Amino acid sequence: MLWVPATLLAASAQVARNGLQARLTREIGTLGATQVRFIYGLPFALLFWLASWAIIGTDVPRMGATAIGYMLLGAVTQIAATALMLVAMAQRAFGVAYAYIKTEPILVALFGVLLLGDHLAPLAWVGILVATSGILLVSIDPRAWASLFHEWRPMAVGIASGAFFGLASVAYRGAIVAVESDSSLMRALSVLVAALVVQCVLLGLWLALFDRRAFTGSLRIWRESLGAGFLGALATAGWNSALSLTAAANVRTLGLIEMPIAALINRRVSGRALGIREWSGILLVAGGIALMMSQALG
Repeated sequence: MLWVPATLLAASAQVARNGLQARLTREIGTLGATQVRFIYGLPFALLFWLASWAIIGTDVPRMGATAIGYMLLGAVTQIAATALMLVAMAQRAFGVAYAYIKTEPILVALFGVLLLGDHLAPLAWVGILVATSGILLVSIDPRAWASLFHEWRPMAVGIASGAFFGLASVAYRGAIVAVESDSSLMRALSVLVAALVVQCVLLGLWLALFDRRAFTGSLRIWRESLGAGFLGALATAGWNSALSLTAAANVRTLGLIEMPIAALINRRVSGRALGIREWSGILLVAGGIALMMSQALG
C-alpha cells in the first residue's frame, strides 16, 4: 500500500515541476531546460539518499551488472523523453501535448509485460484504457480532433515522449528490483542517484560541446532552476519508491491523478469553472484508476 502515497506525492511534485520547466524552456531552450531537471536535481537526490541511509541504518546497496544495465537504459530514455516532452509542449498547446504524452500508461503496461514479465489482470487493462481516455477527453477540444491526425509531427513527438517515459519507468523498476539491499527505499534512491549522475555527465558533455549557450544559461538562472531541480528529484524519488513496490503500469496509471490535480489548480488560479467535458474526463480518470486499484490491491 505504501506505493499509493509515494505515487500521489510524485504526481503532485511533477505537476509543479513541469510548469517551472516549461517556463525555463522559453529562456534557455529545450536541452537547457532538460539539463536543469538533472543537474539541479542531483544535490537534492544525494540529500534524500544520505538522510534515508542515516535513518534506516542499512548497508550501502550494491548494484550488479543487471541493475546497472537497466539503470543506464532508464537514464538515457528519460533524457530523450524529457526533451521530446518539451518539444511537444512548444509545438502544441499544453493540454494537447499532455494528452499525447499521457498515452504512457498503455505503453508502460506493454513494456512491463515484454521486458519484466509483469502480469496484469484483464480489469487492470480496462482501467488503464479508461483512465487514458479520460486524459484525452479533457486535454483535447472536440473541435480539434479532426486536425490532430493531419498534424502528425506533434502527435509523433508527443507519443514518442510517452513511449520513452514508459520505457524509462519499466527500466528503473528492473534496476530497483535488481539492486542488492533489504530496504526498498534505499534501492529506489540508489537508482535515482546513479541515474542522475549518468544524466548529468551525458547531457552536460553534449551541451558543453554543442550548445554552450544552453549550458551556461542553465547555470546563469540557478535561482529559478533550484525549484525545478528539487521538485524533479522529489517526483522521481516518489516514482522510484513506488516502482520498488509494484508493477510500473500500476504506478503510472495511478499517476494520471496529476491531471485532475492540474485541472483543479488551474481552476483556482484562473477562476474559470470546469465544464462538462472536464468533469467527464476527471470521472473517467477516477473510474479507470479505481478499476486498476481494485486489481492491484485485490
